[in-house]
Amino acid sequence: MVERRDRVLRRIEEEWTSFTASYQGLDETALLTPGVTGDWSVRDIIAHVTWWEQEALTHVPQMIEGGRPPRYSVTYGGIDAFNAMMTERKRGLPLPDVLNEQELTHRRLVALVRRLPESALASDSRIRRRLRLDTYGHYPKHADAIRRWRLHPSNPGDPH
Repeated sequence: MVERRDRVLRRIEEEWTSFTASYQGLDETALLTPGVTGDWSVRDIIAHVTWWEQEALTHVPQMIEGGRPPRYSVTYGGIDAFNAMMTERKRGLPLPDVLNEQELTHRRLVALVRRLPESALASDSRIRRRLRLDTYGHYPKHADAIRRWRLHPSNPGDPH
């Protein structure tokens, strides 16, 4: 029988691999070109995905202890406002720093999931829902946007 943890880790890894493959082979110019999603570049999307993994790293342990994550609508004025705040906060980070932070954060996230009790990973648990929203349910949206952007003939690094 496959344990819940194994299923969650497999979903995270499958979707993570697909996400990182979506920008594989792009040079620095392409990674920094705005317009992939709104005015975000691939670099901005990587930073965005990373800060949501960091949110999971912050809030999942609190949830294990019975705490509740913030209500983004109350604390920040909504998810969009939180994303805008974090975009500004991360805007000045050089690409190598964004990529390094991404790698370290993802490793920490996987390590956290490996330590979680099986009961926390029940399909209807708040923790599982949080992980899904911040990780394997989140990556595909951005991987798809990057893939669509890459198909447009005017973009740097396109396959045409």
